[in-house]
Amino acid sequence: MRSKIFAVLLSAIVLSSCSHADKPVDMTEKKTAADKFEIGTVSEKALSSYVRLPGQLKPFNEVNIFAKINSFVKQMNVDRGSLVKKGQLLAVLEAPEMLSQVQSANARFLQAQESANASREKYRRLKEAAKEEGAVSPLDLDNALSKMKADEAVVLSERSNAASMRDIQSYLNIRAPFDGMIVQRNVSSGALVGPGKSTDQPMLVLQDTRKLRLEVMIPEAYVDKVDLKQKVSFVFNALPGKDNKAFISRSANALGNQRSEAIEVDVPNADQRLKPGMYGEVKIPLVLGAKSLTVPNSAIVRSTEREYVIKIKEGKAVFADVKEGVIGDDHTEVFGNIKAGDKILLHASDEVKEGQAID
Repeated sequence: MRSKIFAVLLSAIVLSSCSHADKPVDMTEKKTAADKFEIGTVSEKALSSYVRLPGQLKPFNEVNIFAKINSFVKQMNVDRGSLVKKGQLLAVLEAPEMLSQVQSANARFLQAQESANASREKYRRLKEAAKEEGAVSPLDLDNALSKMKADEAVVLSERSNAASMRDIQSYLNIRAPFDGMIVQRNVSSGALVGPGKSTDQPMLVLQDTRKLRLEVMIPEAYVDKVDLKQKVSFVFNALPGKDNKAFISRSANALGNQRSEAIEVDVPNADQRLKPGMYGEVKIPLVLGAKSLTVPNSAIVRSTEREYVIKIKEGKAVFADVKEGVIGDDHTEVFGNIKAGDKILLHASDEVKEGQAID
C-alpha cells in the first residue's frame, strides 16, 4: 500500500517539474499584416454587347392650348379624354370689344373705297375734258391723278387692317391643330383666358398618342459605342413579358445637363394600350469589340459623398474616384483615374485610410 502511494506522489512531482520546464507550443499560424488585404488588378475586357437603361414614353405630338387674345370662355365642346380631329372646334370665346373693333375697321374700309371711287371718277372726267384744248389745266389733271392714287393706297391699307381684324376675330374659335386626345381641361364656361406663358396653366392639353416616343438618356461613356445598325429591345413595366424591337429613330446629338444624350425610338400605339409616362427597360446595343476597364464589385467603396477604389502605389493606399458603368454579376465597369494593370484592394472599405501602408 505504501509503495503505491509513493509511486503516485513520484509521478505528480515529475509532471509538475515538466510543466515548469517546457510550455506547450501554439501550432496555429499567426496572421500577418499582409493577410488583412487581398490585392487584385484593374482589368480591361469587352463587356456585354448591350447596356440596360430606363426609358420613358412621351406623346409623339403634344401642345398646350392657350387663348391668343384676352377673352371669356363662351362654350367648351370637349372634355378630358375626348378624341378630336384636326380643325375640330374645341372652344368658343367671346370678346365684346373685339366686335366693335371689327365693325370699325370694316367701316373705314368702306369709306376708303368710296373716296377712292370718287377720286377715280373725278380723274376720269377731267381726263375726258382735257381732250378739248384749254378746258382743263395740266395742273388740275395732275392733282386729280395724285388724289386718285393716294385714295387707292388708303383703300389697300384699310383692306389689310380689316382683314387683320377678321383674323383676330377668328382667334375666338379654338380649333385642334392635329388629331389626338384631350388629356387636360383646366377652364369652364365664363372663365377669363388670355395669352399665357410656358409656366401658366393652359386651357387644354392635346396629345397625339397614336404613335409614341420612347426617350432614353444615354450616358456620356456610351455615346460613341451605340450600334445604330441594330434594333434596340425594350419591355414596359406595365406589360411584362412582351419584348419589343425597333431601330433608334433620332438622337439629340448633344449632351444635356446630366452629361447624357437623348435618343428616341418611335413606338406604334394604334390600340392605345401604351400611355405617355410609362417606364420601360431598354437594351441598347453597343459596338462589338469595345473594351472597358472593370474591377470586382467588392473593390468599389460607395458613400453618400463619393465612389472610389483604393489603388496601391509604392506600398500605400491611394483613393481614386470612379464612376460606375455596366454592373455585372461579379465585375463593374468603371471610369476614372485608373488604368489597366493598376493594383487595387479587392475587399475595400472606408476603414482603410488614404496614405495607409499596405504591406
